[in-house]
Amino acid sequence: MAYPQSKFRFTPEEYLTFERAAETKHEYIDGFIYAMAGGSPPHNRICFNVIASIGPHLRETECFGFTSDQKIRTDPQDLFSYPDITIVCGEPVFHDHHKDVVLNPKVIIEVLSPSTETHDRVEKFARYRTIKTLTDYLLIAQDRASIEHFSNQKGKSEWLYSAAIGLPSAVKLTSINCALKLAAVYDRIVFPPPKPVLVPVPDKEVKEALAAQKPKRAKKR
Repeated sequence: MAYPQSKFRFTPEEYLTFERAAETKHEYIDGFIYAMAGGSPPHNRICFNVIASIGPHLRETECFGFTSDQKIRTDPQDLFSYPDITIVCGEPVFHDHHKDVVLNPKVIIEVLSPSTETHDRVEKFARYRTIKTLTDYLLIAQDRASIEHFSNQKGKSEWLYSAAIGLPSAVKLTSINCALKLAAVYDRIVFPPPKPVLVPVPDKEVKEALAAQKPKRAKKR
C-alpha cells in the first residue's frame, strides 16, 4: 500500500465519489486515500484455496462470502477497505443506495504481504474491532504455514488470540461452523527458503573488540 501523495484529508463521501469513478481500487483511512497494489500469484492462489475450502460449509446456511472486490466500512467511518475475503451472515446491510459498501461482516480474512502486513495487523484491525457484527479476523501468512486467529464470540472488547502452525493443523471458526485446514489453504503453495537464523556474537569476541578500541594511556616518565 502506497502512502498518500497529499496531506489533504477527504470526507468519506468524497472518497466514495472518487472511488466509484476510478479504474483501480483504493482504500480510505482517517481521511487519506491509498492506492492498492495487485496481489502476487501465491497471494491470489491462497485466496482461491480459502474460498474453495469455506464455500461448501456456507451452502444452505444464512452465510455467504465476498471476494476482494467488496468494500466494507467501519463505524465510525474512518476506514473503507477491500478485505481479501469477507463473510456475511443474514441480510447484508449497506452504506447507501449504491449497495457497494457492506457494514455487517462476520468474518474478515486477510492474506499477508510484506508491504501490507503491518497495516493489516495493526491499523486495520484496530478499526475492524469497532464493527459490532465481526466475530473473527484471520491473518494468513504467505511465506509459511501459519494462520493467526482473533475471535470475539461474545461481543465484548476482548479478543482471543490463537495461531495454527504447520500443515497438519486447522483453524476452527465456530461462528460459521467451519474448520479451515491449513493443508487445504496452502495446497500447491511453494514456500520460499527459510531465512537464516540469527546467531548471537560470543561475549568474548565483543569484549576483545571493545578492548582493542580503547585508547592506550601514555606511560608516566
